[in-house]
Amino acid sequence: MTHSGGHHQSSDEIFAGNRLLSTFPHPLREQLLVGATVIELDQGSVAIERGHEFHRSLFPLGATTLSVLAQIDSTRAIEAASIGREGAIGGIVSCGHSPAFARVETLVAGRALSVPMVLIEEAKAQSGHLRNLFCRYADYLLAQILQSAVCNAFHPIDARTARWLLTAHDRAGPRLQLTQASLARLLGAQRTTINAVVRQFQDEGLIVIRRGAIEIADRDRLRARSCACYELVEDFFGEVIGESGSGAGQA
Repeated sequence: MTHSGGHHQSSDEIFAGNRLLSTFPHPLREQLLVGATVIELDQGSVAIERGHEFHRSLFPLGATTLSVLAQIDSTRAIEAASIGREGAIGGIVSCGHSPAFARVETLVAGRALSVPMVLIEEAKAQSGHLRNLFCRYADYLLAQILQSAVCNAFHPIDARTARWLLTAHDRAGPRLQLTQASLARLLGAQRTTINAVVRQFQDEGLIVIRRGAIEIADRDRLRARSCACYELVEDFFGEVIGESGSGAGQA
């Protein structure tokens, strides 16, 4: 396995950095590491381009977070899902034989394990654990997208913003290198609307605004401002995947 950026991690550290990878048995880890690469993803870089074929799967490590953007028109897109250390992107569901429907951008810079699709397909053919895990993850990802659609249609922008910040905090930690303009774009809202919500949250002591960054100051109170969608999606991950990859109650 090769690394980029001059930073080396042990295979155990790498697999501990992603909740899907952490469930892989050791023979499966060794099989994938033959051709896997730890890569650096810069903030704002395009990890997957809409319409392109999948050639690799990406497993974000640590705080690295990817944003899946559904296109509205030629100049606008809205976030349909975000993927951090709990997941993966790139041919996991489609088996790599279909062009990407959405563009995937790096929201929080960091490392990811890049695995060629040919290795993923070979491993899936041999590993019942991997086939089951990816099916379960597909269910979770669909649940996230469905819940986002409901949330965007019915819940007020302050609750949606709180939910987004909580999810980002889960994946990237309390400090997010993100402008209010970028947050407005991801939520499909007017910048002036998001500015007002963010100022209100700051006045209430929920967040702290710094140049080009938003810092979570009181997670519990922010959670109280969020809609129930946050809990529903997080609980579903535990039910279908959990620590074992086989859902709640499985060793």
